[in-house]
Amino acid sequence: MNTRPPAVAGRFYSHSAQYLKSQMDEWLKPTQHHTPIRALIVPHAGYVFSGSVAADAYRYLLPEADRIRRVILIGPSHRHYFQGCAIPAADYFETPLGKIKIDTQFVEKLKEIDDIEVSDQVHALEHCLEVQLPFLQSCLDDFTLLPLLTSNVNPAHVAKLIDALWQGEDCLLVISSDLSHFHTYSEAQRIDSQTCNMIENYEPTLVPEQACGSTGINTLLLLAKQRGYTLTRRTLINSGDTDVGDKERVVGYVSYLISEPQ
Repeated sequence: MNTRPPAVAGRFYSHSAQYLKSQMDEWLKPTQHHTPIRALIVPHAGYVFSGSVAADAYRYLLPEADRIRRVILIGPSHRHYFQGCAIPAADYFETPLGKIKIDTQFVEKLKEIDDIEVSDQVHALEHCLEVQLPFLQSCLDDFTLLPLLTSNVNPAHVAKLIDALWQGEDCLLVISSDLSHFHTYSEAQRIDSQTCNMIENYEPTLVPEQACGSTGINTLLLLAKQRGYTLTRRTLINSGDTDVGDKERVVGYVSYLISEPQ
């Protein structure tokens, strides 16, 4: 079977399965939510910067682990520019915690659609999806993964691609995105606050300068508004708030829960 090996283990997060498991155990304390979680927005920087922010959303999945059998994971391509979205040809994605089976059934359906590129090369070195995988492996039981990298594509088109699959109660949507990049601490706080206000008002017009994964977030906002889902902000910080970041050129991070209405 064709497996995409970890590309950023040892850089963005630990290559040690033992250390990674202990880190997840420390961060992921089970927390109940009043209605089922249908999606997350989570950051994708190195764990020393944004791991705890992501964990503050992921931990809500622990009580729902039995329900979720499929995960659609969407993030921006940082290394390759192309038309549409890219899915892998690989059968598995791997991390130090083990292998995750790709949802090959849905991949086969997507292959027939315009603006879908099947490319292991595009996925090979991309970090934005990989850093989410240890969280998913730690929070869920048996699940399949549909990894989608976006490039030059309209969010409405991506929404159309995933709408039917995400209707299922057993399917979770995860959007991987950081916020603003390389502003001063106070300027980043101002920009990121405005971005969060747009997210919370379901305004699907974010641009990459506000959130590098803006296409994925806009896709989510289109579908969440249509379905009446509720957005709950969990944590908003930037790298200047961490022990390892300075306040001169910071990157913003936020996590959200998207849930069914009460």
